[in-house]
Amino acid sequence: QVQLLESGGGLAQAGDSLSVSCAASGRALNRIVMAWFRQSPGKEREFVAGLRWNGPAALYGDFVKGRFIISRGNALGTIVLQMNNLRPEDTAIYYCAATTNSFLTVGPESYDYWGRGTQVTVSS
Repeated sequence: QVQLLESGGGLAQAGDSLSVSCAASGRALNRIVMAWFRQSPGKEREFVAGLRWNGPAALYGDFVKGRFIISRGNALGTIVLQMNNLRPEDTAIYYCAATTNSFLTVGPESYDYWGRGTQVTVSS
């Protein structure tokens, strides 16, 4: 079992930066795959960014276009999503997701564990 705890997010204006963090606890953290998804009202859950803890590369959703950066935190199983040049359309609940049984992928169905989500609101 893995538990995920999100922090960060909040209110921002267009063009601002925000970060959200996720800390995983539990088993098999050295081979965990962690990702951020987001969901706004009336829309499907959307892949934002992800990485494999023991892998070399990160994966980003097409809409990111260099504005967001996902990185490993100092502690095992901690990731940080740095969001720059925020836009009103980035407004959503951001969810941390994880799996220890899959490759890094954009499909939410591949992730076994989910955080409760943290709200990001960007005003114009």
